[in-house]
Amino acid sequence: MTTRNNLVILIVVVVAAAVLRISAAATYTVGGSLGWQDPPGGAVVYSTWAARYTFTVGDILVFNFTTGDHTAAKVTNDAFNSCNTTNPLTIQTTGPASYTLDATGEDYFICTISNHCSLGQKLQVNVTSGPGSPNSSPSPGSSPPPPPSGTTMAPPPPNSAAPTVIAAITLNLVAIAIAFVC
Repeated sequence: MTTRNNLVILIVVVVAAAVLRISAAATYTVGGSLGWQDPPGGAVVYSTWAARYTFTVGDILVFNFTTGDHTAAKVTNDAFNSCNTTNPLTIQTTGPASYTLDATGEDYFICTISNHCSLGQKLQVNVTSGPGSPNSSPSPGSSPPPPPSGTTMAPPPPNSAAPTVIAAITLNLVAIAIAFVC
């Protein structure tokens, strides 16, 4: 009986660890419903979008674009600022493209097609080690600039709730299984 109880406890610990790992990451669609394109209103569109979130290690950025019309390239700070498209760190040419944020610090993304970066198709995100969530309030001096007049922006989509729902269902099933075994 003790061996059986130990096995049940081990299974619970393994499942709980897996569920916590799944629920830690969030998936963000860059630009929300706008997607990844030449933004109306310039780069402020993507900087405003990014300012609404706290990105953490393990989060995933999804760049929705039509293959052949755009790219999603991870670049250096210098390449980002100058829109230098010649030597990206990595580039994805097939849409939608996904990047997993794998380290803390600043990450920079641009489109390498034509003059798209100069038109504002560029994104800078700050990656932290804390849990991902929408920003509750901007820190002093860091509020994003308002969108240009005449430009409307759709509200950002919520973080993917699927990992949280999966975690809750899994934990409930494990609890029911333990109740039957014990």
